[in-house]
Amino acid sequence: MEGEMKNFGKVWLSVVLSLCYCYAIGKIVPRGKIRLLAILPVICLFLILPLNLSTMHLAGISSFLVAWLANFKLLLFSFGQGPLSSDPSITLPRFIALASLPIKTVQAKPMNGHKSPLNYTVRVLLLALVIRVYDYSDYLHPLIMAIVLCLHMYFSLDIIFGLFASLPKNLLGMELEPQFNEPYLATSLQDFWGRRWNLMVPSILRPTVYDPVVRLFTRVTGREWASLPAVLATFAVSAVMHEIIFFYLGHVKPTLEISCFFMLHGLSVMMEVILKKALKNRWQMPRVVSTPLTIAYVLATGLWLFLPPLLRCNALPRAFDEYAATYAFARDLVRALA
Repeated sequence: MEGEMKNFGKVWLSVVLSLCYCYAIGKIVPRGKIRLLAILPVICLFLILPLNLSTMHLAGISSFLVAWLANFKLLLFSFGQGPLSSDPSITLPRFIALASLPIKTVQAKPMNGHKSPLNYTVRVLLLALVIRVYDYSDYLHPLIMAIVLCLHMYFSLDIIFGLFASLPKNLLGMELEPQFNEPYLATSLQDFWGRRWNLMVPSILRPTVYDPVVRLFTRVTGREWASLPAVLATFAVSAVMHEIIFFYLGHVKPTLEISCFFMLHGLSVMMEVILKKALKNRWQMPRVVSTPLTIAYVLATGLWLFLPPLLRCNALPRAFDEYAATYAFARDLVRALA
């Protein structure tokens, strides 16, 4: 664990220094192709850096933040767009925080706000309870254990992203959007993927993929139907990035199950859009029906296509080994400082 923590420190030192360079480039190089060429080596470096990490948590989170989000933000920044270009007077610490963390600033305090410390305490306790259920896995149906794993993933991501958001919020006074908006209350797949689940992803895919494809197809199909290929293209890019992240996690050859999962959901969202346009909002399914159907569809397709590649990475044994190693590392560190 000590060696992995050193590699983790080196990776993120490289990220910070690279973003300092990009910040300087933004001050002296005009937006456009020249700035893109100047930043391109950093984008390539960010694709390589996660390969230096081997643990599930550090490699997974770092690959998501650096190889995906930071790179997409830098691509937008190259052309004077996106969160890194929204404020011309942005300071270096804010630039680094916005580029490297799963956060999005807002002008005013969001109505939902961030979850309170009590809310996160409850989520930590629920995560501990979920982890405790694994002790009884021999007595529970595999379907129940698969759902437990889904809950494990959700609570872990919610807590981790909440911790990431607390750093710039408390240190830099940045007002941020929450990353999860009660996805278990989604009334449709559009609602789930676009307004409730891991909101940093749709907010970065919209300007980099969705909007350009809409502009391209508007000339061919008109504005009304241009959203359909844009939705499919967005899910296709998300599929590719998830395949890359899973490669960082397990260093195994992709089976394309992850791609099938996201393309299936892309096609499903397209069908939702078509039906809504056909019905012209004259009929809407009651929430008491639409929410269970949406969550059931996400769980069923996730258990079918998303979880198997994760389990082939030995996700659970590695995760529990990392929990134990982290505890031992923290205990030894406290003893050394005492």
